[in-house]
Amino acid sequence: QVQLVESGGGLVQAGASLRLSCVASGSIFSRRTMGWFRQYPGKEREFVARIWWIGGSTDYAHSVQGRFTISIDKDKNTLYLQMNSLKPEDTAVYVCAASRQEYGSNRATGYQYWGQETQVTVSS
Repeated sequence: QVQLVESGGGLVQAGASLRLSCVASGSIFSRRTMGWFRQYPGKEREFVARIWWIGGSTDYAHSVQGRFTISIDKDKNTLYLQMNSLKPEDTAVYVCAASRQEYGSNRATGYQYWGQETQVTVSS
């Protein structure tokens, strides 16, 4: 089992930065890939970024590439999403996720564990 506890959401103006954190506990073998997803009202969760625990390979959605950075602090068992140059269209509920797959994909169906969600609101 894996527990994921998020923090860091909030309300900011366009152009500002926020950093989301996700503290993970439980078996490391259950969180070999970790990711961030976001969800707009009435929409399916969409992929934002993912990182492989081993090797640190990352991947990003085209809409956030160059603005967002995903990272892991292994000593703190914490996943981060640094969000810079935020835009109003980044307003969504963000959630971290963990997958048992060592080389996990960008698909939400590939993740078994989910955090509690955190709201990010970017005003224009």
